[in-house]
Amino acid sequence: MKTTEKNEKQMTINERLIAIQSELKVPKGNYNSFGKYKYRSAEDILEAVKPILNKYQLSLILTDRVQLIGNKLFLQATASLYFNGEYIEGSQRFFETQGFAEMSEHKGMSSEQCTGTASSYARKYALNGLFLIDETESDADHDNKKEVARKPILNADTEQFGKAVEYLMKGGSIDAIKAKYEVSQEVETKLIKSI
Repeated sequence: MKTTEKNEKQMTINERLIAIQSELKVPKGNYNSFGKYKYRSAEDILEAVKPILNKYQLSLILTDRVQLIGNKLFLQATASLYFNGEYIEGSQRFFETQGFAEMSEHKGMSSEQCTGTASSYARKYALNGLFLIDETESDADHDNKKEVARKPILNADTEQFGKAVEYLMKGGSIDAIKAKYEVSQEVETKLIKSI
């Protein structure tokens, strides 16, 4: 038996968790073309951590629970880490963290898909907490892009609104206005009625 194997078998759950947190690397291998950013998913984290959990003989259990907070529904995901399959609360035999995601409807998605999306998001943040995966600017995988400047909002009855109407009367397009300003449906309707 190798010395390192013997040492791994004698490690406490806390020492094992520290070793996993040090060894685990999960690059942001996915790209969101709509938001133009890189990200990692819960599935990416699980794929990377499974062999390390096996190495340190720990098991990971993920559970979800729906909670009503105020008048909103949230999905609470819990990531629990076990040593020797024992769940003894308050002991050094397990650790757990939680992640939350609001359960809301998304256009074009069924209620089941919305629940799945919330579960995946909440689980990702529970896993981030357990394994100390950083999602901030200091994260080595972060692309350090600058904040995208928000477009000004076009309001009715303003000087900009009047100029937009003039632009449309001269043959300009509503799409060009939308490229320059945030235009609500109500303001767009007023623009169209004004020409």
